Amino acid sequence: MGLREDLERFREIGEQRRPDLTEFIKEGDLSRSGGDSVRVPVKIVDLPEFAYDQREQGGVGQGGDGQPQPGQPVDVPGDPGDDGDEEGDDGDPGEGEGEHGYYEMDPEEFAEELDEELGLDLEPKGKQVVEETEGDYTELARAGPNSTLDFEQLFKKGLERKLATDFDEEYVREACKVAGADARDVFEFCRAENVLVSLSWIQDAMATIPDEERATYDSFEQFDAEVERTPIGERIRRDGLKQVPFRREDERYRHPEVVEEKQKNVVVVNIRDVSGSMRKRKRELVERVFTPLDWYLQGKYDNAEFRYVAHDAEAWEVDRAEFFGIRSGGGTRISSAYETAKEILEEYPYSEWNRYVFAAGDSENSSNDTTENVVPLMEEIDANLHAYVETQPGGNTINATHAEEVERALGETGNVAVARVGDNGDVTDAIYEILSTEDDDA
Repeated sequence: MGLREDLERFREIGEQRRPDLTEFIKEGDLSRSGGDSVRVPVKIVDLPEFAYDQREQGGVGQGGDGQPQPGQPVDVPGDPGDDGDEEGDDGDPGEGEGEHGYYEMDPEEFAEELDEELGLDLEPKGKQVVEETEGDYTELARAGPNSTLDFEQLFKKGLERKLATDFDEEYVREACKVAGADARDVFEFCRAENVLVSLSWIQDAMATIPDEERATYDSFEQFDAEVERTPIGERIRRDGLKQVPFRREDERYRHPEVVEEKQKNVVVVNIRDVSGSMRKRKRELVERVFTPLDWYLQGKYDNAEFRYVAHDAEAWEVDRAEFFGIRSGGGTRISSAYETAKEILEEYPYSEWNRYVFAAGDSENSSNDTTENVVPLMEEIDANLHAYVETQPGGNTINATHAEEVERALGETGNVAVARVGDNGDVTDAIYEILSTEDDDA
């Protein structure tokens, strides 16, 4: 294998050193990514190259002490025995962190990869109409300019009427030759046979029958047995189509279909419990779940806005940086956050915006607040999806019942998800649980 092939092989190895997305979400450093760029670390692999000893030598191809003799050791740059490199020794093999670069992807690529890795299939809904354009001329109306008259439609209607009302005239004339039958008798016989002929037409036809032919058949039974009707298709092929009965009410005029271009808008209200019980590890798990959710939804929608609500016993809106780091010493009343979220969402009409409300905490809440206040508010707030993420690294405490109560009250509604995260390994399962719960008809 040549040097060029070796270089290509090393480059391929380097590209493959990027961890898969689920590993990055669970363990990677999310803080290096911004709102428009997700930075995934890539282990750098040094490409092979020739190395030269930079120390001054006595001459080209000559060692420091002259020509080495057979068996004499030769100094190699970087050798542990080289006194000049002792200070630069990095320690035993395997110690320390390797050098990393970063593979950058935009939120759209992140969403595509997460769909593939987790098996998600979220189809964003377009709501707000941003433009109306004229499409194909597929809409029909009763009025319009003559140039848009749908003649094909008009002809079909006339032909349908022709086929429905046409009758075999020769067949009816023969029926007029039944002995003793008058026009009324022939009319009633024809109607019984589903021959759509008028009484006046029969009267006119009977006036043309010669007297010697009026008793050709003894009865209608004999006539029916001896004479067959000619199907209309055969008569048209034989005689041609002399006329089609058009009517004004059959006229239809083509108009262009109005195509509505809808923008896919989404607003996400992220809620976090910042009370005293939400210690550092719990806050880290919230960030590890919510950050990829934000990236994913930003990649899925044309226009994404994110609002952040922190709460203890009271709630207030914060920016993203404060949201993941803030901590208070107060108690907990989760309904205060939903009251704030409801006020925020008044700025985003549900008819124009897809709306997500994601909350997280350790499931501790003030007495009866979940059942009496939070659940009714969740039912009242129109959203594509409500989600609650319970973070309990050490296992649930006795009073951590909020997630369970929400699940019991709203778990069957189709647009409410409850996920539990005890450690990093639960993160992607929680994300899947949330994103796969959205009710398509919500």
